[in-house]
Amino acid sequence: MVSFGEPWPEFNDGVYYRDLLRPSDDGATLIEFYSRKYQSSAPLHGWLQRIHNKQITVNGGVVTDPNTILRGGAELVYHRLPWKEPDAPHLVEILHEDDDVIALNKPSGLQVLPGGLFQQRTVLTQLQRHAGECQEPHPVPVHRLGRGTSGILLCAKTKLAKSRLAALFADGTSVVGVCRENDQQQKATRNITKLYRALASGIIIEDEVVIDQPIGLVKYPGVANGLYVASPSGKPAWSKVVVLERNMLNNSTLVQVEIQSGRPHQIRIHLSFIGHPLIGDPLYITGGQPKCSDHELVDQSFAQDGGYERPEKPVPGDCGYHLHAHRVLFTHPVSNEIIEITAPLPSILRTVDVID
Repeated sequence: MVSFGEPWPEFNDGVYYRDLLRPSDDGATLIEFYSRKYQSSAPLHGWLQRIHNKQITVNGGVVTDPNTILRGGAELVYHRLPWKEPDAPHLVEILHEDDDVIALNKPSGLQVLPGGLFQQRTVLTQLQRHAGECQEPHPVPVHRLGRGTSGILLCAKTKLAKSRLAALFADGTSVVGVCRENDQQQKATRNITKLYRALASGIIIEDEVVIDQPIGLVKYPGVANGLYVASPSGKPAWSKVVVLERNMLNNSTLVQVEIQSGRPHQIRIHLSFIGHPLIGDPLYITGGQPKCSDHELVDQSFAQDGGYERPEKPVPGDCGYHLHAHRVLFTHPVSNEIIEITAPLPSILRTVDVID
């Protein structure tokens, strides 16, 4: 199997965030603009520190006075200084590649797209480096896997493939919303099937369980846009769990999970909702809720760069659980052929007969 990936540098290049001031913000001060628009990035004192540290320019010039009056149309640039990102694998395996699609075997611990502490150590970065300057546009992932999840990640190499593959994932999720009571209708309309392996805590008695608990957002410290949890007012989600093996000695159950929808952290939430969180999951507990229940609590302390300190509470990107995107069947975005891809299983997710 072919692998690619360059070792990560010790520090990333930092990030530049650009804003064009809207007429509605005319007359605001520099500190008012940043502390109001980007309050999830840093507290007030953190933005003051960044301004005094010459990290913000207005129309190309450094501004260190937080009370500078801004005018509509001004270009603002904030430079997030380079930092050392947490450790992450850099090698990625290729499972399938043609002129339109590349399927990768993502290792656990590698984030798919830039975000938070990971701006450079991502699958996207390695894809762009692998493609080089000769390929435009660069290949891009068409869906996400959690940082701690391993397995198949589909990526598009052309704009046409990107739009059609993205539509496959979107169609699957929308079908759940209108066909929750009719499994046969879902199967008839789907053009993609996603099968995962997972190691759940406890012994699941039923051989097969269908979970259609909606998933929604709640406020949560350290997660700017909110945390996904089991919620009656959330969006529809559908998972089919099939027991492969029960381990009475270790009080665990090896399962295959088929998902029709693709809500963030869906399998982790659904298995914990029925009382069987993934073994090693640092975040979700029984009921599909986080271990930390004080959703409204926000730590106002800030780090050396002015941003919030890394939260002490678990966050979605924390690893430790065992979840693997094992098999995907989908309609090729150009040829319309049925493509089946399988990612080799980690040993802990294999059944005993396969290990032996």
